[in-house]
Amino acid sequence: MFCVRCGKRLRDNDIFCSSCGASASGIPLMPPRNRLAGHLRLLGILWLALSAFRILPGFFLLLIFHRGFPHMGGVPFYMHGLMQTIGVLMIVGSAAGMAAGIGLLTRQSWARLLTIMLGFVSLIDMPLGTALGIYTLWVLLPGASGQEYARMTRAA
Repeated sequence: MFCVRCGKRLRDNDIFCSSCGASASGIPLMPPRNRLAGHLRLLGILWLALSAFRILPGFFLLLIFHRGFPHMGGVPFYMHGLMQTIGVLMIVGSAAGMAAGIGLLTRQSWARLLTIMLGFVSLIDMPLGTALGIYTLWVLLPGASGQEYARMTRAA
């Protein structure tokens, strides 16, 4: 063992360096924090928030084009079905995003794969979906993240 200040060789039972007086024990090191743990909670919350914002227009489209407004007489017949389909897809996508967010927050084993798939899909949704998709892929896609996530799911 050597002194961290002056480099003099220390005996195993020395508490202080006899040359410079520095503490031989040093400051205890903090355990390293894994990369994934710092981002996982934020990622789950962001998926829940974005999904909540996406579900509202889906319900709106489904409600408006299911019943129709009296002044929508000039709308082509296929628009009602198309808008209802888009509304249903928005609701299904939002439900999947909410499931991914809850799964990440509760450390479910299936949540990483679902969130990665949703991250790729959301890249085309400018600007918030693209930002969240990039952040999702940056956090969850590396191989080390997969190993860390597997350890975290076993521990939870």
